[in-house]
Amino acid sequence: MAPQTEANSDSAPNLQPGTDAQELNASELRGLPPLGPDELEAAAASGFDEELLGQQRVLDAIRLAIGIQAPGYNVFATGVRGSAEREAILRLLREKAATMPTPGDWVYVNNFQSPEAPIAIYLKPGQGRDLRDRMNELVSYVREQLPKAFRQEDFDQERNSLRDKYNKIAQELFGRLEQRARDKGFAINAAPNGQLIFIPMFNGKVPESPEELQREMGQLTDEQRADLAKRQGELQEEFLNVVRRQQEIMQELVKDIRAIERSFAARVITPAIEGLERRFDNPAITRYLQQLAEHMLSHLDRFREAQEGRLGPDNPMPMMMPDHGTPQFPEYQINLLVDNADRKGAPVINETAPTYRNLFGTIERWIDPMGRAMTNFTRIIAGSFQKAHHGFLVIDLEDAIVEPGVWKALKRSLKTGYMTIETFEPYQFFFSSGLKPEPIEIRNKVIVLGTRYLYNLLYFYDSDFSELFKIKAEIRPVIDAKEDAVRHYAARIAWLTRQENLPPFDGAAMARIVEYGMRMAGERGRVVTLMEPVDDLAREAAYFAGGEQAGAVTAQHVERALRERVLRLNYIEEELRRLIAQRVIIVDLKGSRVGQINGLAVIDVGGYAFGRPSRVTATVALGQAGIINIEREARLSGSTHDKGIMILAGFLRDRFGQEFPLAMSASICFEQSYSGIDGDSASSTELYALLSALSGVPIRQDLAVTGSVDQHGTVQAIGGANEKIESFYRVCKVVGLTGSQGVLVPRSNVNNLMLEPEVVDAVRRREFHIYPIDNIDMGIELLTGVKAGTIKEPGTINYLVHQRLKRMAEHSRGPAGGEVRVIAEAAPPPPPPGPPEPPTPPR
Repeated sequence: MAPQTEANSDSAPNLQPGTDAQELNASELRGLPPLGPDELEAAAASGFDEELLGQQRVLDAIRLAIGIQAPGYNVFATGVRGSAEREAILRLLREKAATMPTPGDWVYVNNFQSPEAPIAIYLKPGQGRDLRDRMNELVSYVREQLPKAFRQEDFDQERNSLRDKYNKIAQELFGRLEQRARDKGFAINAAPNGQLIFIPMFNGKVPESPEELQREMGQLTDEQRADLAKRQGELQEEFLNVVRRQQEIMQELVKDIRAIERSFAARVITPAIEGLERRFDNPAITRYLQQLAEHMLSHLDRFREAQEGRLGPDNPMPMMMPDHGTPQFPEYQINLLVDNADRKGAPVINETAPTYRNLFGTIERWIDPMGRAMTNFTRIIAGSFQKAHHGFLVIDLEDAIVEPGVWKALKRSLKTGYMTIETFEPYQFFFSSGLKPEPIEIRNKVIVLGTRYLYNLLYFYDSDFSELFKIKAEIRPVIDAKEDAVRHYAARIAWLTRQENLPPFDGAAMARIVEYGMRMAGERGRVVTLMEPVDDLAREAAYFAGGEQAGAVTAQHVERALRERVLRLNYIEEELRRLIAQRVIIVDLKGSRVGQINGLAVIDVGGYAFGRPSRVTATVALGQAGIINIEREARLSGSTHDKGIMILAGFLRDRFGQEFPLAMSASICFEQSYSGIDGDSASSTELYALLSALSGVPIRQDLAVTGSVDQHGTVQAIGGANEKIESFYRVCKVVGLTGSQGVLVPRSNVNNLMLEPEVVDAVRRREFHIYPIDNIDMGIELLTGVKAGTIKEPGTINYLVHQRLKRMAEHSRGPAGGEVRVIAEAAPPPPPPGPPEPPTPPR
């Protein structure tokens, strides 16, 4: 593309050689650890402190929360991404828990008055297990001793005496009935089916045969027969009265026998119950044991039936149900919900699978032979929330909050201090358990782990959140790379070698790993605090050292581990470089072009980020459409990139639109970009292309540009500076290094540079160049070789742009044609007053 020239000679561009911009030397492209290799080796031998690196604020925040016993002092810890941070928090909690009293046990017992509402009882630590065992012993003792008590001679005598007494009463009743029958002329005889028959007597005798009875009856008159039937009816009524009285007598007999059995059973049960009451000395246990004793004494047949191994109306359950192991007397069992018998200090529960069941427990069911879902209080299961009573519970809220019902139940429990165990079922109508256990009191500290985004989301959209989680503990991802931090790195590597039996690391290898931590931090004066990536790099370097059978891991092994990481992930980057080398993707690396420049963007493919050079072009024409962002028109532009384009319009108005309104239509495009773009790091690149198109001065194609810009032309810092520089270097290396190629970066990004050794060596050999830029004028001078100047200095870039815009404004004063669209944040200021217009000559 031939450079555009202006008609006036005084406005022709002054195409001088490029200005000698001060470029960065090799020592400015990479930071070094504050400690040398020898000092790192000494630090490695000093021992490893497992305290979190640079996280004193986090630990102090957690100490504050666990030291205050008021409600709501739960902790939301953000930035916990690795196991080391989680383990450090758990270690702090365990240290505190060891100084706290051991909490008691929770048990559920049967509610004999309302079996659907089991009773919760809080006991001293270890008493829950003791109560469970004692109750099992009590049931076994009663089962064994009751039959013996019922077989004692005293019991048999009492029972036989009662039977004799009631038999005598029954015999007297029957004797009186016989006498009444004789008085009325009848004798009582028993039929073969056991029924009593009243037979009439004739002349004081009973007929000896049915024929004789028939003959005697035939001799009676009608009146005599009627009288006989009447007397027989009266006897039948008296007989029914006797039968009813005998039934009453039998009921009285059974009642009295039951009373004797209860009396003899009480001699067995009551002392055992009283012993348990004295042993536990707990009002709730005393009330339960009294109800239990009453239930046992009222259901003595349960023990007799169990002894006989058969079922009865009061015992619908067999001695053992093999499908699920239900005990023989489930109503007398103790459900040990929370057992702290073996614990010393308060519990620290780290729940790694925070489902509703795991956190808050459930009520299990079984299916009986009839296909019915059955349950009882022994099937109540505790969760981590109940087990952490008077202690600490740690969960990952990112996992918990997506589980149905968890967040609602957690909030309700923290607000009320009580937890009701229930079965979480999406379809309660079909799967209701039928049990309503008594809520249990829970006093624990909950430490949840989550992202900053989740914290902000809950803080602003959940009104309860700030009251329930009053303490925020934020993990700092990076800290200053001071000597203490670097020593921590060295000690960590030495600890890892001992833990995993890795080869030792020399000082140079540890220094290279520290540099990796500085690179990850994005600033050479800082390092990352997350140790997991550092550990992984050490493991991989040790693997390659082991493959070479080296006695120690060296810096070369660390470099190889880093190279192998790239090779595992950079397929797409290599393909892009190949397409650029083959000119399928057009990126010019030589010569100059008007309105064309090489921009740099970062692509993240998951675990690996790299820069991609892109050709950015700008075209300008007369019109009033303003700056058209082609990416935006194609819906490939993000909001931040759109903002950068608007900033360009503000820069142009501020610098060139003070004397006349801007009247142009400019299009800016990322060529051969089809997947979308966002961010404002290309705004300076786009502005350089636009200034070139307006001035007609070509831009060097052997340079690439990155950096955002403000409305006053200041070049600002961007992200991914290292990746962008290294990507352009690799492209230049594939196409061919010329010795003049390089990258323009914001000066404010210089402290972020931690470039690969290969790029640093290329700069040292002056095969590649990196220029720090403060403002647009400095950048345009380097890119064009023409002085930026001012709008009043002929031959400078700003002058040429100003003159071009001025002529376009003059042309636009005629009739407007075509599309009219102004993209601007505010209306341009009116032009300054000029000389008066000459009078119109008369016609």
